[in-house]
Amino acid sequence: MRVLAALAMMMASLVAVPAQAQSKIQTPAKVAQVLEDNVTGRPTPPPITDKDNLWLLDLSTGGRVTIWLRPDVAPKMVERIKTLTRRHFYDGLAFHRVIDGFMAQGGDPKGDGTGGSDLPNVEAEFNYLPHVRGSVAAARADDPNSANSQFYIVFQPRFALDKKYTVFGRVLDGMQYVDAIERGEPPANPSRIVHAYIAADNPPAYVPLAPTPAPSLGAPVTLPGAAPATPVRRPAAQAAPAKKAATATK
Repeated sequence: MRVLAALAMMMASLVAVPAQAQSKIQTPAKVAQVLEDNVTGRPTPPPITDKDNLWLLDLSTGGRVTIWLRPDVAPKMVERIKTLTRRHFYDGLAFHRVIDGFMAQGGDPKGDGTGGSDLPNVEAEFNYLPHVRGSVAAARADDPNSANSQFYIVFQPRFALDKKYTVFGRVLDGMQYVDAIERGEPPANPSRIVHAYIAADNPPAYVPLAPTPAPSLGAPVTLPGAAPATPVRRPAAQAAPAKKAATATK
């Protein structure tokens, strides 16, 4: 009996957790704020194959990023993204604020974090989507209703921002090109959105940027008192072969 009682006490000690310790335990659902008690009537997300809700960003870092838009939780911000994309607003804009281990922010025509489009600001649409790797959210000023055109893509989870910023999408493909975005506030050589598309508009395939030609150094300069340099001549058979055209990064 004593043995059974001792075993029972041991089992109870393994199962029971002090109230103070329980308060420190956070399940993934609680941390990420993915699950909520009140889910009745929650709109159904669009399928990830719905081209009308796939945002394509061709980046200067070497490829195309596919982002799943979520009009079920942020219809106003998603509509803003579609409108500006179809106006080619994002084409050529830089990622002006990129913090390693946190996020890459872009969508500002001024390039300093203070700019936006000529459209009115978008009201806050804070929702249950968490700030996990690949989440895409609307950047804003202190006013919760000040989102406009700027957005950021999350490198690593940042759950402290949940329900404080409007998450409106998630990277489905091409996260490696997001990871390659130049860091800095601002970056010395910022990465850019070459083109932005909505997949339903039948965009062309990704085309890499043409390499930037090296700057010309001008004609050779002969120093005073120095003999003119004799140009090197090579037989035609030894001429360097022409370089092949640049190809897309695999």
